Amino acid sequence: MKTIAIIGGGVTGVTTAYALAKRGFAVTVLERHRYAAMETSYANGGQLSASNAEVWNHRSTIGKALQWLLRGDAPLLVHLHPTWHKLSWFAEFIGAMPHYHDNTIALARMAVGARAHLFQWAAEEGIEFDLQQRGILHLHRDREEFDHAVTVSKLLARAGVPRRAVTPDEMRAIEPALQGDYYGGHYTESDSSGDIHKFTTGLAQAAQRHGAQLRYNQQVVQLRAGSGGVDVTVLQGDGADTSRYDAVVICAGAASRDLAAQLGDNVNVYPVKGYSVTLQLDDAASRAAAPNVSLVDDTVKLVCSRLGADRLRVAGTAEFHGQNRDIRADRIAPLTAWVQQNFPDISTRNITPWAGLRPMMPDLMPRVGPGKAPGVFYNTGHGHLGWTLSAATAESVASAIAAGHDAPQTPAAAPLEQVKAQPSA
Repeated sequence: MKTIAIIGGGVTGVTTAYALAKRGFAVTVLERHRYAAMETSYANGGQLSASNAEVWNHRSTIGKALQWLLRGDAPLLVHLHPTWHKLSWFAEFIGAMPHYHDNTIALARMAVGARAHLFQWAAEEGIEFDLQQRGILHLHRDREEFDHAVTVSKLLARAGVPRRAVTPDEMRAIEPALQGDYYGGHYTESDSSGDIHKFTTGLAQAAQRHGAQLRYNQQVVQLRAGSGGVDVTVLQGDGADTSRYDAVVICAGAASRDLAAQLGDNVNVYPVKGYSVTLQLDDAASRAAAPNVSLVDDTVKLVCSRLGADRLRVAGTAEFHGQNRDIRADRIAPLTAWVQQNFPDISTRNITPWAGLRPMMPDLMPRVGPGKAPGVFYNTGHGHLGWTLSAATAESVASAIAAGHDAPQTPAAAPLEQVKAQPSA
């Protein structure tokens, strides 16, 4: 039986472990934290959103970034301190702008394929994760923003994601709790929302039932690939321990770049920090005033999801500041202010702030597939769509390993080729 090490116990690592364990492989997940899903898969926006598959490589993104450059509370904040990693990432980001249309369609197709797998796994394994299948409503505050969304909707339609334009009156019929003034919106009935941490924890337990080993407090410090397999070295107390596996799948989020470099691969993941607040809906008035439909405010780049009866998650913003994980008050304040503006009857007295590092490739396409060395695979770099895409990329990697496909592919071509093979739903 082929032994597989998976580096990382977030949603991509756990879905990969599950897909491989179901195929009969001897899977070991190595996670540096005490539990699964304790970093970027802990408190994201909670959306399973094919409708949010638009890549960021658009001239409007550059324009907004320049406008917001000196605003500490800006939705997109780039710290001016230069590093080679940041500069090289932005150079590749600009270089990928001609592929904006193709990559948006590819991501949306991948999201559609992922949805079928994710729902099937949750049903088979009895995973409860506050799933709300009420669609996602995008909010637009002016004509220019609405017109851009119309163009995006045409790309999504080519990928099998129907999204319809709605008037302000229709928006309030879809979500009666919504207040504020909007020009219009777009509604994707097939999208959904839920708690990523609950889902990932439940699937990790399911993977264990199928034979996977989940080893926590495992800090991977060295990888070495050779003809006989892949040696993985982890810290053990004051020393280190090395084990050999037939193959390794790197699902290490923002840490993937450094691990890939040890194996001779360039995986230019940048850690783009996002923030969230989780509001406890402690009183009846707050629960009644909170939305049930998941929302995206395209102007300020915030998302909102109801998690069960008594929680509301609001998340967003993008901050380019390297591996910095600090939770800044001026970045959290716009999230609570947005709730107060749009849902004034919700109490913001009891909130939990959080920040996580999205692992983002310059072209917004995840790095999925084999590396240069035999037995090395990647499933990382999912950016703002980690949960949305994870089941599809996990199936893609597991299928490639099962078929013995470890011939190298280029980072840019691999995800697109694998997307075409994904089933649609």
